[in-house]
Amino acid sequence: MSIIVKNINKLYGEQKALDDISFEIETGDIVGFLGPNGAGKSTMMKILTAYIPASSGEAFVNNFNVSLDALKVKQSIGYLPEHNPLYLDMYVKEFLRFTAGLFKIKNKKLAVEEVISLTGLNREQNKKIRELSKGYRQRVGLAQAIIHKPKVLILDEPTTGLDPNQIVEIRNLIQELGKEKTIMLSTHIMQEVEAICKKVIIIDKGKIVAQDSVSHIQLQSDDNSITIQIEFGKSIDKESLMKIENISDAKQLNDSIWLIQSHTDIREKLFNWAVINSNTVLSMQKIEKRLEDVFRELTK
Repeated sequence: MSIIVKNINKLYGEQKALDDISFEIETGDIVGFLGPNGAGKSTMMKILTAYIPASSGEAFVNNFNVSLDALKVKQSIGYLPEHNPLYLDMYVKEFLRFTAGLFKIKNKKLAVEEVISLTGLNREQNKKIRELSKGYRQRVGLAQAIIHKPKVLILDEPTTGLDPNQIVEIRNLIQELGKEKTIMLSTHIMQEVEAICKKVIIIDKGKIVAQDSVSHIQLQSDDNSITIQIEFGKSIDKESLMKIENISDAKQLNDSIWLIQSHTDIREKLFNWAVINSNTVLSMQKIEKRLEDVFRELTK
């Protein structure tokens, strides 16, 4: 296991930011660490990076205890905080050489060249960091986090404030890095998690409310209803549609397209009903529950 967390608690005065948190992240996994604002995500990440201590419990990163072996933990991880701390008056290449020196990398020139190529900073390497767009600043932040080739990457909101194109670019970069590293990723963008994460941990009010694979998390719901979108060849009224057995609700999207709610899969009944009523089904699909829907149910 790359990360092991056992019964972690964190108190700020009388306020409990983390309440008996336990989880494990296997080597090579990309894990989404999710929760609403103030849930305790950043606090947990700061504990794992040995930036702040836990009030009680144990945590291990790369087999190092974050309390007893803080320096070794910091040497073996890459960390990109939510607010990317950069020296804006330094040039990109200059900043990365400085970072390489902090990690005591022997061949700094080669390390900088490799990380610039990997993060797509070739054209920007001779610019001052303050001259870069937000997307390229995030790339510089990722570059400093991986320049020493850590085994574990901890990324806190790496795509916050980026435009859609920049989000895709950073997401693709994280996916590429995930081929060789264990990544713990905090984000509010559910599509990002569905696209790149193998496992999800959801935290709310300092407690873990769910942790499993993305596909299994999507099945964890208090609402077991099935949504079916259907387009009929002819217009129909809701009263007629509601007479079909097991339909709990129906919402009309336009003259012929409906969203049907049911607790069983009634696609065959809908098709047969259309035939009996001299209608046709132009299209019909079962709409899968999204991670965003489950997240809202678990943290509302």
